[in-house]
Amino acid sequence: MAVEVKELLEAGVHFGHLTRKWDPNMAPYVYMERNGIHIINLYKTAVKIEEASEALSKIANSGRKILFVATKKQAKDIVAEKAGAINMPYITERWPGGMLTNFVTIRKAVKKMASIDRMKKDGTFLTLSKKERLQVDRLRAKLEKNLGSIADMTRLPGALFVVDIKREHIAIKEAQKLNIPIFAMVDTNSDPRQVDYVIPANDDASKSIDKILSHVTTAIANGLADRKAEKDGFEDSDESEEIVTKTKSKATSVKVAADEEE
Repeated sequence: MAVEVKELLEAGVHFGHLTRKWDPNMAPYVYMERNGIHIINLYKTAVKIEEASEALSKIANSGRKILFVATKKQAKDIVAEKAGAINMPYITERWPGGMLTNFVTIRKAVKKMASIDRMKKDGTFLTLSKKERLQVDRLRAKLEKNLGSIADMTRLPGALFVVDIKREHIAIKEAQKLNIPIFAMVDTNSDPRQVDYVIPANDDASKSIDKILSHVTTAIANGLADRKAEKDGFEDSDESEEIVTKTKSKATSVKVAADEEE
């Protein structure tokens, strides 16, 4: 969907930080200064949203996951809702160190969760003492809180989407080390050079975060829908080819039988 500057304005996407807290590298995205606050150029924001949306749609269409990262209070619930709705992994609690660079260990922790669930299903859990059951339950709850939202992420993500790159600097560094593309909402107090796809925007207000996330998750959903349509079309094509092959084979058998009778 097209990005309207008016809707960005109404959501307060244009409000940057105090001028004394700004990062000079954000100068190309600053429109003006008002009452000691930098105002973001929303025309540039709209263009950047469309660029990021197109790239994210392609990544989703390729079958790779996009990991959303936002641990600040204003963004947590919004990211959990939006990313969860399109079945994408997200981190809204503390970033687990080595989440990307030591992914094998993180996967082991996720498998531990699945192992506990199997214990509860097959009755093994009930053979434990009361104290042991309590310990296992606490471990399961802790793992679910920190890693439950990435349980389906079986390999490294195709991209990272970050809200507030200053706060999520560890996630940014890990993604950079592994050359994972970084998409992010970047406010006037941050360095945009750390990000591959910059969306200059207010990353403190929930309305602003909600508006940006709505656009990018819609684009991802479209990419996923296109992928499904392509797969369905491919399967239909295979089925049609099989029917044609069987029909030809049957026709050949009938012809051979007729020739033998003659």
